[in-house]
Amino acid sequence: MLTGDQEVEIEVPRDRTGEFEPVIVPKYSKRIELFNDQIISLYARGMTARDIVKHLKDIYNVDVSPALISEVTNAVMDDVNEWRRRSLEDMYAVVYLDALRINSRESGKNQNKALYIALGINLEGRKEVLGMYLSDNEGAKFWMSVLSDLKSRGVKDILFACMDGLTGFPEAVRAVFP
Repeated sequence: MLTGDQEVEIEVPRDRTGEFEPVIVPKYSKRIELFNDQIISLYARGMTARDIVKHLKDIYNVDVSPALISEVTNAVMDDVNEWRRRSLEDMYAVVYLDALRINSRESGKNQNKALYIALGINLEGRKEVLGMYLSDNEGAKFWMSVLSDLKSRGVKDILFACMDGLTGFPEAVRAVFP
């Protein structure tokens, strides 16, 4: 078992019927969640799989393969993609639409990108991030694709859309949600 700072050997009790289910360390686990969280954190900061392997060797003196790093990060990407495709409510009282400029690391280079964010407030007053989208720059045409995605995921109506004064933005909202 790989823990946060060392490799630990554990012995799982056996029973004759094979019904024992460990609670703290699930059967067949090789890493605890803390270790996975550290891999994901390093990956989110822009480190490559090979950089993470070297870092884990330097800090924890454990040997892991780049394939293991990819396995952990791909599992997270499956969750992210599931969240992106989830169904949404059919009506939101308010939807805030805005883009932020962020630094993103792609292909080993830092790049300035536009992160589009749609934040909805449902009829009960609960806030929910409806979607996050990345593009090279902000434009009404891309906002149209964001709004179309929200509609395809179940949003039928928005009572109030809050947005900045981007040229063509109000027309894009009206085109998708008349």
